[in-house]
Amino acid sequence: MLIVGAGGVVGKYAIQLAKRAGVHVVATASPRSIDAVREAGADEIVDHTSTDLRSTVGEQVDVLLNLAPIDPEQFASFVGLVRDGGAVVSTTAFMATPGDESRGVRAATVFVLPNRERLAELVSLVDSGELTVEVTRRIPLTELPALHAEAAAGGVAGKVIVLPA
Repeated sequence: MLIVGAGGVVGKYAIQLAKRAGVHVVATASPRSIDAVREAGADEIVDHTSTDLRSTVGEQVDVLLNLAPIDPEQFASFVGLVRDGGAVVSTTAFMATPGDESRGVRAATVFVLPNRERLAELVSLVDSGELTVEVTRRIPLTELPALHAEAAAGGVAGKVIVLPA
């Protein structure tokens, strides 16, 4: 599996869940997130800021998961990294997910849908320590309005846990 944009929160969860399923993971990351991607369990990491992904990935993958807002032409060029009969999956709903019908490479855009059973399964994995959650900052609930204002101004980075007052 190739995960483009693995350095974000969703990417790190995708790595952990793929590894839990026994999947070999190739992940793209920037220098600031390479250590976190490695810690999440990626088998191979490609620094997308200094390396051409198409010339780096040695073997074709069964699944390409795109989590990053990349150039649509660049995204389309990554389809060649997917094996015949594989799949390209993307969470970037603002652009089309490319496939290749001639090779049977399916394209799917994924949206988040609430699912109580899946959420309970993920909570169980977190509780057991099999899925880790990175927390970079904790704030009291009484500071939630200030956090919302900070987020609206683009100043919230990382994962924040809000604690009861």
